Amino acid sequence: MDAFNSTQVSEFFLKGFSEYPALEHLLFPLCLVMYLVTLLGNTGIVAVSMLDVRLHTPMYFFLSNLSILDICYTSSFAPLMLVHFLSSQKTISFAGCGIQMCLSLSTGSTECLLLAIMAYDRYLAICWPLQYPVLMSHQLCLLLVGVAWSFALLKSVTETVIAMRLPFCGHHVISHFFCEIVEVLKLACGDKSVSEALLLAGSILLLPMPLALICLSYTLILVTVLRVPSAAGRRKAFSTCSAHLTVVVLFYGAVIYTYMKPKTKEAHVSDGVFTVLYAVVTPMLNPVIYSLRNREVKEAARKVWNKNWTSR
Repeated sequence: MDAFNSTQVSEFFLKGFSEYPALEHLLFPLCLVMYLVTLLGNTGIVAVSMLDVRLHTPMYFFLSNLSILDICYTSSFAPLMLVHFLSSQKTISFAGCGIQMCLSLSTGSTECLLLAIMAYDRYLAICWPLQYPVLMSHQLCLLLVGVAWSFALLKSVTETVIAMRLPFCGHHVISHFFCEIVEVLKLACGDKSVSEALLLAGSILLLPMPLALICLSYTLILVTVLRVPSAAGRRKAFSTCSAHLTVVVLFYGAVIYTYMKPKTKEAHVSDGVFTVLYAVVTPMLNPVIYSLRNREVKEAARKVWNKNWTSR
């Protein structure tokens, strides 16, 4: 019966925090500043990695890709979210919703794979230092990143197309601040089994499996580092991993809390605030973490800055 009551959807209403206008006005300047810092910080990481020859290594190639991912991810929802914080018209077109869903899925999926690739890179660099330049060649770097981006995009396009082709009925209110696929599927009244199966398969491929590879890589790194006789050598080895490990804990910790916590019938506003902040804060902190905990990045940034000032 629901299938007969389905309607042609032209737009969706993004509920977000529409019931709490005071909270929206509080979040607007906070999220705006964090979004601008995200753009500036991640663009800076990419620029420094390109301009300083000393950073033309696999680790910084992967880091540049991570920064590009963070820019694309936040830009897929943050500008519209900021507009909606100050507007009573919180709608998004059907096509716009599909594009936003696909971009957020694709960039988030790619980041899961990229973090695993970066852990594998650190494993090769620390456990096989002499063979590292051959094992992690430039061609392999391009191949790994290309496969990650391509697989995530193909997966996300497939999930988005199947989800958006479902019939929608009843109200068209998405209980989120952007077109998140799980919330959109709640509005569909057709057979959602294919979409749900794809989401489950994707979740298994992109959460437990990369996380298992990361844990395995760092277990092998730890075993190798503990065999290093000098304390200085151990500190140097750990310092090359600390930034990446911090980003992994931050990223997976937020994802696990958001998607694996027990579901309640009543959505709490605190959960919504956390979701907004983690979506904006995590990409903002990545360049901060790599800059503060990495002497090479700080020295390269200082060199590029001084070069620009002296050339004026």
